Amino acid sequence: MSGSAGSRVGRFTTWTTRRWLRVGVAASLTVLTLLGLTGAWVLGRTAAISDDLVNVKSPALTTAFQLESALLNQETGIRGYGLTGASVSLDPYRRGLADQATYTAQLRELLRGEADSLADLQSVQDAADTWQKQIARPIAAAPVGSPSPLATSQATEGKQAFDALRVALGEQQERLRTERAQAADDLRSTMLLRNWVFSTIAAVILVLAVLVFEGLRRGITGPLDRLGTDARIIAAGDFDHPIVATGPADLRQLSSEIESMRRRLVRELAFTEEARQRLDAQAADLHRSNAELEQFAYVASHDLQEPLRKVSSFTQLLQRRYGGRLDERADQYIDYAVDGANRMQVLINDLLDFSRVGRVHRELESVDLEAVHERTLSSLSVSIEETGASITHDPLPSLTADNTQLGMLWQNLIGNAVKFHRPDTAPRIHVSAERDGELWRFAVTDNGIGIAPEYAEKVFVIFQRLHTKEAYKGSGIGLAMCKKIVEFHGGAIAVDTEHHDGARITFTLATPRPATAELLAESSTARAEGDQTP
Repeated sequence: MSGSAGSRVGRFTTWTTRRWLRVGVAASLTVLTLLGLTGAWVLGRTAAISDDLVNVKSPALTTAFQLESALLNQETGIRGYGLTGASVSLDPYRRGLADQATYTAQLRELLRGEADSLADLQSVQDAADTWQKQIARPIAAAPVGSPSPLATSQATEGKQAFDALRVALGEQQERLRTERAQAADDLRSTMLLRNWVFSTIAAVILVLAVLVFEGLRRGITGPLDRLGTDARIIAAGDFDHPIVATGPADLRQLSSEIESMRRRLVRELAFTEEARQRLDAQAADLHRSNAELEQFAYVASHDLQEPLRKVSSFTQLLQRRYGGRLDERADQYIDYAVDGANRMQVLINDLLDFSRVGRVHRELESVDLEAVHERTLSSLSVSIEETGASITHDPLPSLTADNTQLGMLWQNLIGNAVKFHRPDTAPRIHVSAERDGELWRFAVTDNGIGIAPEYAEKVFVIFQRLHTKEAYKGSGIGLAMCKKIVEFHGGAIAVDTEHHDGARITFTLATPRPATAELLAESSTARAEGDQTP
């Protein structure tokens, strides 16, 4: 016995939420259907009894009284005509005959299918026919104007016949009265049953609602709440908190899967933490290596200045003193040496400037870009005049930035726009500026030779040139330096590949809040101090 009960409990523990809901809904619907059918039967029974009482029993009793009244009118009319012979005395009799026919037909219709009541009606009809045949018709047929001798001679017989009719009417009315009372009692009993049935239905619905609510709470919402609580604890950072499986089989399965996921996450977090530590160590090594490379580039470019100046000075001195005194090939070699030394000096100066961006940093200050623009045009005045360049600009803002670096940015961008112009076309350059949230968005647009879309990224790589040094002078560092300056100030720079009539370089500059500006300055100062040349 206990083994059987245990097996049933074991079966129930394998039920899923869907199965519990299906069984619960099926049981509830079965109970409600049975109660609904019972209620429908009670309602139908109540309606039928009420209809019979209202539309049959009560009208039948009323019509029986009306039939009695019609017969009494006949008796009154016949008695008056028999005593007086006045024609007007027959009017109640004639009306009574018509009413009798009407009410008899109504009663036959109302009592259709009720044998006892129809038998009573037939008895009344027979008694009425007997009285009419023996008394009423003969007296009504007597001549008008004088009393009828039949009224006197058959007074006793007529009274007996009409008394028999009264008895038949009384029996009919008594039966109808009894049947109406019985119908009223049945209606009251049925209504009482109806009230009990609907009270039971309401109570059962309430009990079902409580059971459903409690079942949902115990079987679904409770386990889900516990699962949600465990999940929130884990989401808050306590990854060692276990998830306890409760509820139906599918919810327990879900809890087990989430528990497996938690354990996997714990393992992956441990692995991720170990990987993060390795990455931090590698990042520190990379930062140190980058700092050393920047220091090396700075030292190399700085220390190369002195020997290069000597080489450049002596080659130029050699060119001035012995130019034209040696053969043509020696003059060519001297020119090569002088040109190479000069280009090397320009390259080293550019490399030195490039390495200083982000390392050697002045205090951030409010920089008026209008003034920066004017200084740039002044320094480029010779090339602007030679090329006939036309340079326009939108109203430029003031930003918290490094004044020197923004000057280098403006000079490189506008200088490139002037330098890379079409041979037969005067440069037209426009500098636009517009506010974009916390950023300022700028663009330098020209009508020059342009930049092909496939080189839009390459032009910002250091030492990358798209043209030979014979076609356009330069070291290939300018746009790389612009990129470094823009990114140092929290912006981004790119080539607008949608612009085809020349080149358009777009870039953004941030307007750092005071706290951000201080952090930026402190970071740059720390780098500069750490990378100082001895």
